[in-house]
Amino acid sequence: MYRKSLFMDITQVRTFIAVADTGSFIAAADRVHVTQSTVSIRIRNLEDQLGTYLFERSKQGASLTIAGKQFLKHAIALTKIWDQARLDVGIGEEHETILRIGGQVSLWDGFLMKLLPWMRVHAPEIAIRTEMGYSPDLTQKLSEGSIDIGIMYRPEHRPGFKIKQIFEDEMILVSSQAEDKDIFENDYIFVNWGPEFLSDHALNFPDMKTPRVSLDLGTLGIEYLLLSPASGYFPRRIAEPLIQEERVRLVDWAPKFNYPAYISYADDIDSDLMNIILKGIKVISRDVGHNPL
Repeated sequence: MYRKSLFMDITQVRTFIAVADTGSFIAAADRVHVTQSTVSIRIRNLEDQLGTYLFERSKQGASLTIAGKQFLKHAIALTKIWDQARLDVGIGEEHETILRIGGQVSLWDGFLMKLLPWMRVHAPEIAIRTEMGYSPDLTQKLSEGSIDIGIMYRPEHRPGFKIKQIFEDEMILVSSQAEDKDIFENDYIFVNWGPEFLSDHALNFPDMKTPRVSLDLGTLGIEYLLLSPASGYFPRRIAEPLIQEERVRLVDWAPKFNYPAYISYADDIDSDLMNIILKGIKVISRDVGHNPL
């Protein structure tokens, strides 16, 4: 097959993904809202550009060739990069730049969510994009350049990046059950706060039976305690107001887990931008009861 061009149309790539997903040129045509003949032309042009066949055609439909299977992962990545690029350049004249923030799951509710409106008021010229994840994923995205700053518990030290501790988070065990109930025998819920917490929890409770309920909902999991008598670990900044209202109680004897929270960012990020962010983090940290460092 002759390679005609080095230029690739993103619509061809999207059409290729549609055919791969549906296994049919007809179904792909419905998905991308064009005729079947247009789908065939796009796939043929794409194959010409790549210099190889991507599909095996038959009466039953279309199946990926070995080359097609290899190209699929790149096609998905290409469309993601293109979509992000369109988003980045389409910020509007009222914004000067885009800030992409990645935050640890447990740090959004009660902290990072408060930072966003502060930034809106004090830095309206900055458009903000956000992501949620755990430390390893966020560190990788920082290295790839898909986020500008990462706020997490245990960042990895990598060349070209700065790491600054911003406060210390404390995980405490709280309960909405009566005090005479056995915490771990009666509706203990396990909330996944990330690999750091998983390790500490297993170390401190090696003989614990599998909890009846496990949640991967972050701080939203505390709603479960308000709806049904139960116990679980939550950040003090989230649980403390409920403790003061006597809607839940602190389990005094249980171990507490402390996790320093850090901000990680590239050395070459704009210094004025970072000064604004660090000021906002300091203000919000104080508002939620942390002593900013």
